[in-house]
Amino acid sequence: MRISGWGRYPVVECATASARGIVDVQRLLAGHTSLIPRGNGRSYGDASLNPELTLSMTNMDRFLAFDSESGHLTCEAGATLADILASFAPRGWFPPVVPGTKFVTVGGMIAADVHGKNHHAVGSFGSHVESLCLVTGDGKVLRCSRTEHPQLFSATLGGMGLTGVIVSAVVRLTPIASQYLDTETLATSDLDATLQTLEESHAWPFNVAWVDASARGANLGRALVTRGRWATKTGRADIPDTLPRSRPVRLPVDFPSGLLNGLVGRAFNELYYRLGRSRSGRPQLADYDAFFFPLDGIGEWNRVYGRKGFLQFQCALPPGTGRQGVAQLLQAIPGSGAHSYLAVLKLFGPSGEGLISFPIEGTTLALDFPATRHSVALLGRYDQIATSLGGRVYLAKDACTTAARFKEGYPNVNAFSQVRRKAPAKGSVFESMLSKRLAL
Repeated sequence: MRISGWGRYPVVECATASARGIVDVQRLLAGHTSLIPRGNGRSYGDASLNPELTLSMTNMDRFLAFDSESGHLTCEAGATLADILASFAPRGWFPPVVPGTKFVTVGGMIAADVHGKNHHAVGSFGSHVESLCLVTGDGKVLRCSRTEHPQLFSATLGGMGLTGVIVSAVVRLTPIASQYLDTETLATSDLDATLQTLEESHAWPFNVAWVDASARGANLGRALVTRGRWATKTGRADIPDTLPRSRPVRLPVDFPSGLLNGLVGRAFNELYYRLGRSRSGRPQLADYDAFFFPLDGIGEWNRVYGRKGFLQFQCALPPGTGRQGVAQLLQAIPGSGAHSYLAVLKLFGPSGEGLISFPIEGTTLALDFPATRHSVALLGRYDQIATSLGGRVYLAKDACTTAARFKEGYPNVNAFSQVRRKAPAKGSVFESMLSKRLAL
């Protein structure tokens, strides 16, 4: 069938199969020389696409055990973040790290070593994975952790599914006092003020900046910085016991591809900034859905970009280069023929354990663009800017970077390849269009 990542670019004809258990995984491995496991298809580009065989893991979605003392949840790799939240958030437990959507699988979160609004405080998702079970290229099932097959464990965190098929994992959940957060949003006037506000927000567990990608001149980098912390119910009557019931608004059709032009982009960014500025500094109570997953309120929001899809560029820049790099990226948009409608800026804490995990200490910026030849050309310039400053591109979002640029940004790529190809991994069977594009 023809499938794609969340960005709907590229769209590829792939043979597909679905696993309901470890035996299915082993059988399919024995019958194929090349495959890639796939979760819920929420990586943006070509990371979960293999024309020879794309193996869906969504039917392996059971919870296997939960320790209410330690918060350790054992589950199959196809269990989604939404499943975990629905079952455990009302009981006072929450995943320690969540990305911008809850419609991702545990296996996918490990493979991408996802990060959230609290990376500066707790690191990436892989830091909270106690162990995982991996089916390797020879069909063996290995339990991997920091003490058992530690090199393979490190390569699997952020390894984009290229070391084996994750079939289950033990993840450490964290206790929460309620399902709500105390939040505030601060409007900033330019890039320096945005970065300063993020730095001053380090004491908040969660913070993120929406950046007006259309702003120019003295307003370059102006933003809405949102920060939050879990709310406690003690002595408060404004915190409900349950979440409000809501259903996502569904987009029934694809928007016309040419609808999102520069004029619409500038108008949207201006309106969004003004609305945010009108609430600047005002404390607000938000449920976790509204705070962590605002775009999930629009089902299939990727259809806004039309049938041609969209591209997202996300890079991480090391300390001392964030201001320069973000400015260069924003300044490259005018005159490029590309237009960004969503730009998100965060500060990262120390790098994680994964050999090719994305987060490095410093600054990260993500921008969305409709998939056009102008956007592809701009992302090529973006790659050059990021790597020239010692940065790197997020593989879970990428659809365009080259093997050379990738290797510049990931110094541990040779160590990763060695772990992947030697026993007990025997990982050469695990391939994706991304791995082939990057010569991994």
